[in-house]
Amino acid sequence: MEHAEFNKDLLKFLNASPTPWHAVDTMRKRLDAAGFQALDEREDWSLAARQGYYVIRNGSSIIAFRTGSRDVATSGVRMVGAHTDSPCLKVKPNPELRRKGFFQMGVEVYGGVLLNPWFDRDLSLAGRVTVLDEDGQVRDTLVDFRKPIAFIPSLAIHLDREANSNRTVNAQTDLPPVVMQVPESDTTRFVDLLSSQIKSESGLAVRKVLGYELSFYDAREASFVGLRDEFIASARLDNLLSCYIGLQSLLNTSGEEAALLVCNDHEEVGSMSAEGAQGPFLTSVLDRWAGAGKGKAIARSMMVSADNAHGIHPNYMDKHDENHGPILNRGPVIKVNHNQRYATNSRSAAVYRHISDELGLPHQTFVVRSDMGCGSTIGPLTAGNLGVTTLDIGVPQFGMHSIRELIGNEDGYTLFRVLTEFMQREQVF
Repeated sequence: MEHAEFNKDLLKFLNASPTPWHAVDTMRKRLDAAGFQALDEREDWSLAARQGYYVIRNGSSIIAFRTGSRDVATSGVRMVGAHTDSPCLKVKPNPELRRKGFFQMGVEVYGGVLLNPWFDRDLSLAGRVTVLDEDGQVRDTLVDFRKPIAFIPSLAIHLDREANSNRTVNAQTDLPPVVMQVPESDTTRFVDLLSSQIKSESGLAVRKVLGYELSFYDAREASFVGLRDEFIASARLDNLLSCYIGLQSLLNTSGEEAALLVCNDHEEVGSMSAEGAQGPFLTSVLDRWAGAGKGKAIARSMMVSADNAHGIHPNYMDKHDENHGPILNRGPVIKVNHNQRYATNSRSAAVYRHISDELGLPHQTFVVRSDMGCGSTIGPLTAGNLGVTTLDIGVPQFGMHSIRELIGNEDGYTLFRVLTEFMQREQVF
């Protein structure tokens, strides 16, 4: 896959994946097209050599792997991990708000959202809905309105003279989006609007909406930015970019070595769920794959936790350690924190640097300022659960956790090339 093709396909992937459920569904379709076989956790597995498989949990987390040509206990597994979720505004169970003829919807903040950029944006809505269909069956379906249907208007500066110096956001009262205007006598229920949208999208007749997990998202599509198109702007770059890179790396390997991609949901809220990185999903899959040889397999394995990094902001350079300010388009960032907020150690970092150097590709290093707190990833959680050597790495970006984020157009492709080589290398250590 060439650089230009990689980036154009990345934009398609981002636009097709407004929620974790859509992201997993997009990955599933690509894996199916590549000949990977779906596995069901409720059934017995019979795994063949040199074959690709995938398993989905909750519709929002996915593990895909190639078995390789050797016994996994002696080959180990080259693993890449990412997460499917992004900070956003989720619709409450009883969302209808009617004020002065405006139909609004109550929302709950999911994850560490940078809230101010959500104002004055064209918003759409997508997610998973569980319904009772016309045959009386309970089933899940995906929904995506795919057009601007909502707006969170700012309060004009004339009514808030301190808006540019002292504005705060109240998540309960300031964020309900305006969806439409209705008469004072209106009794419209959101679930009725949802049923109509499902019917329009998929032809599925809904007898009753039983539940949903829906998120508002920026209706503007991903795009190239800059006079020379040197940047890519999009929602959900943290961390669908890493999901895409990991998927493309797995698909482009030779298949001779055992390799695995795990994309977990719920990283932005701590990862403690059945399908999150603190849950048993990955351990369960490895148990069924490696069996009694799992311990030996883990000792010969390595995990690369791919999650975006903070690029040095030219307007806020003092927020970085003076020797560790990653620059966009200068290479992926090895993330180091000796307090174990990142799982990188000298050995795992050396593996990446060695492969990257062999390919003649750039890399950078990030360490948070000593007087500032540090975020974390699925890396330490996976390392702690499995006992596997782990590296934390990511593409540098601006605006992390904003409704729209920015990366350089070189770094994702660079990471893809290194991870492709990593996932097909005969011996990691």
